[in-house]
Amino acid sequence: MSSTAVRPLRADAARNRALVVDAARRLFAERGLDVTLHDVAEAAGVGVGTVYRRFPDKDALLGGLVADKFETLLALADRAAALPTGREALREYLLGAMALRAGDRSLSTAVLRAAPQTAEALELRARLREVVTAVVERARAEGALREGFAADDVQVVTSMIGSIADRSRAEAPDAWRRYGLLVTDAVCPPAGGLPPLVGEPLPPPTSVDCGSPRA
Repeated sequence: MSSTAVRPLRADAARNRALVVDAARRLFAERGLDVTLHDVAEAAGVGVGTVYRRFPDKDALLGGLVADKFETLLALADRAAALPTGREALREYLLGAMALRAGDRSLSTAVLRAAPQTAEALELRARLREVVTAVVERARAEGALREGFAADDVQVVTSMIGSIADRSRAEAPDAWRRYGLLVTDAVCPPAGGLPPLVGEPLPPPTSVDCGSPRA
């Protein structure tokens, strides 16, 4: 065996690495990309040195996680593209991407930036954009798409719904579904007419912080 062959991780090292990756995936989904490696170590129940031995900086840890996010979105886009009509395909992708973003605070930032800029993440992002663009153009060719809507709008509206999910998660965790359906129906109405909206509207805030009075 070559002396330069990569040795497999010991059982304890492999277990610690899995703990770190699982904790990072959970924290980034819950809190976004501002999570630190110290946060990850605490959540994983390991020393911060253990994290740094495997991942010298946050980008090294994020690299694989970002690629995972693109792979998940690409799988969704491929499933949508296989549906019989462009209308069904676009609605499937929009609502599916909104659902993924509602459960993952880091998704929008990761997808918009392809952060960190690894070759794998950039390639997956390009493939995703190609499939989503084809879905949008197919819906347009069928006359099912609102005039002026473009493929580049898809990520923006997904992020908008994600922002609603972030702000309403504690008091109304499913409120985003109502507004996701509202946006999707406006962009690409379902065949056969519009169904009733799901859920209830979010109530107005009980108070408004107008800041401290000026002296």
